[in-house]
Amino acid sequence: MNPTLTEVREWAHPFDIRLVHGQIRGEDRVLERATVRAVVMRGDRLLLVHSSVNGDLMFPGGGIEHGEAHDAALARELREECGAELVAVGPLLGETREYRAAREPDYDAYCIRSSYYLCRVGEDWSAPRPQPYEIRLGFTPGWFPLAEALQTNKTQLAGPCPQWTARETRVLAELHRWQASGLLT
Repeated sequence: MNPTLTEVREWAHPFDIRLVHGQIRGEDRVLERATVRAVVMRGDRLLLVHSSVNGDLMFPGGGIEHGEAHDAALARELREECGAELVAVGPLLGETREYRAAREPDYDAYCIRSSYYLCRVGEDWSAPRPQPYEIRLGFTPGWFPLAEALQTNKTQLAGPCPQWTARETRVLAELHRWQASGLLT
């Protein structure tokens, strides 16, 4: 019998996804931004943030502030985007690296490195405190079945969508694959 993800201390099958958006000059001089993303599950449902403007779904998370630990960033982002209290951080499920051309003249590429952690949240919720851009994009947290979330984002990829939709769709597909193979229970 496979353990549930909450029983696992280290994930044996981490994903490593690389995406390139457009043309980049090279990868010798890369400006990197580190971010964290929370994977919160209840049964077959994921806590995700829906954009009413773009129609896509994303994992709660965002940039790590200077000197901030990953767990502190996860707690801050879950509170801001979902109004959820982080109770526990589980294993690192995987990472994505997204490259695009750098706008800064001293760099060849800009990379957003996102670390996805299994997280558990408490039962007490407060009102989300979204950033101004999140308000403009109509961000709303909610619980979504994994297969439905994957299909929603695949549909959005058929038209114009933010670059992050490709990243989140790839991660949702990986989680869906784990679920189908019995690794995710």
